Amino acid sequence: MVTPTSLGGDAITMVLINDRREVSAPLDRVWDSVANVDNDPKYWPNLQTVHNISKGGNVIERQVTVGFRKSKSRQTILLNPKKSIEMTMTEGPVRSTRVVTLIPLDGDNNNNKTKIDISWNIDLSGIPILGRSIMNNNLTKNTKEVLSRIAKVVE
Repeated sequence: MVTPTSLGGDAITMVLINDRREVSAPLDRVWDSVANVDNDPKYWPNLQTVHNISKGGNVIERQVTVGFRKSKSRQTILLNPKKSIEMTMTEGPVRSTRVVTLIPLDGDNNNNKTKIDISWNIDLSGIPILGRSIMNNNLTKNTKEVLSRIAKVVE
């Protein structure tokens, strides 16, 4: 589900993206794959490089290269073991918060299914107005792709 929000006129500045997928894999296997955030370019199509600046406990500060323009951005990652990964993009053309939440499915007696929920709150005000719709569409498409790539690795 995508919810564009217009602030101060017709130009979209805030976008909310929510998508989810059930995978046939136990929570531990899914967590082991997605919590290795150094491998994020394997899952996130627009993420080209990751350079960790610092790691302390469950918090990682990093610089990343994203998009076809190879923009540099700074991210803070918070790992909540076997629950969620929270990414906050603090510098760069786009500011956003993304949460990947993992939910073991209780209805599965063998605990072999996990729901992956991706929720984004994206501020596009740093993107030229003509590029915002394209960016919105790309992020929505990429989120679906990420869920497929994770499923392919863990199932």
